[in-house]
Amino acid sequence: MTGPLSGYTAVVTGASRGIGRAIAMRLAEAGAEVALWARDATALRMVASEITANRGKARAIVVDVTDADAVNRASDLVRATMPPVRTVVNNAGAVLRKSTEAMTDEEWRRVMAVNLDGTFFVTRAFIGDLEHNQGRVINISSISGREGTSLLAAYCAAKHGVIGLTRALAEELRAAKVSVNAICPGSVDTQMLREGLPGARPDMSPDDIAKTALFLAANAPTALTGACIDVYG
Repeated sequence: MTGPLSGYTAVVTGASRGIGRAIAMRLAEAGAEVALWARDATALRMVASEITANRGKARAIVVDVTDADAVNRASDLVRATMPPVRTVVNNAGAVLRKSTEAMTDEEWRRVMAVNLDGTFFVTRAFIGDLEHNQGRVINISSISGREGTSLLAAYCAAKHGVIGLTRALAEELRAAKVSVNAICPGSVDTQMLREGLPGARPDMSPDDIAKTALFLAANAPTALTGACIDVYG
């Protein structure tokens, strides 16, 4: 499959379902060879099979993005076995619906680790590749990274952190012509939305976010960096 991303690898975390799966499918259609990262091996293999059935290329790699050593090992595997990395999509996320008073230390740390630490670990692992290839980093934040939501304190704090990290990295990597942007979705029809906001009525499908990610990966000018794109439906 040929397209604007042909000859390069796109790394997509949280690629086993929802928004991550949709982004992986779109990037593969644009010619990227996709490194599918998540913890669920069975679900990853299913996504990889879908991509290859559509004449795309993908590799399923089981990795927990909260483990910096595991991230480094997985990034080494990608570099050794796949084309040069030009796109990194930090989509892996976790949500917890609970009052701040009732939240445990472990629950707080888990939400921060998946959403924010993982974004940092994965991006750091590929900075050299991105600088060499004038790459693109696409971070999936949330409307909750823009405003507060009752009973989602940890998730809101983590997604606000993703926006801050996005803007700082955009400045840090500007000279290397690496663009770093975030997408801030509103209500998307995913399992995570149902866990975080029971009874929510989604405005969008995962593919709506995937189309935005494809624009940032394939068509956006390098000068578009440090942006946090609101996709609220």
